[in-house]
Amino acid sequence: METRRWGKAILYGLSSILLAALATSLLFSLLLKFTGLTEDSIKWFILGLSFLAVFIGGFIAGGKGKERGWLVGGTTAVLYTLIIFLFQFLGYGKTFTMEQTMYHGGFLAIAMLGGVMGVNLSGSSK
Repeated sequence: METRRWGKAILYGLSSILLAALATSLLFSLLLKFTGLTEDSIKWFILGLSFLAVFIGGFIAGGKGKERGWLVGGTTAVLYTLIIFLFQFLGYGKTFTMEQTMYHGGFLAIAMLGGVMGVNLSGSSK
């Protein structure tokens, strides 16, 4: 039963990350298209929003999982990284660069932190 709850929690967290990524991608693609902004001018803002989305996903996963937030949040981040890697590798034939690997390592740490906070702020564990 515990594994089922964790699986559901990870799915909720992963879904929230992907939904946030989709929404911000749509917003920034429209901003880039219809304003004078360039990708270089908003690179750090997008990176910050990416970390925020992964933190929120880990937080949701930890809150739904009710225990072992670091594990639930970390698994959520690893699955997110796997999805991004598969899109990039199968779609473009490229692996992660060193910069992307460092970003995804940061995503792992942030999602684990979010998972721990989600467990601790979710209330009763039973």
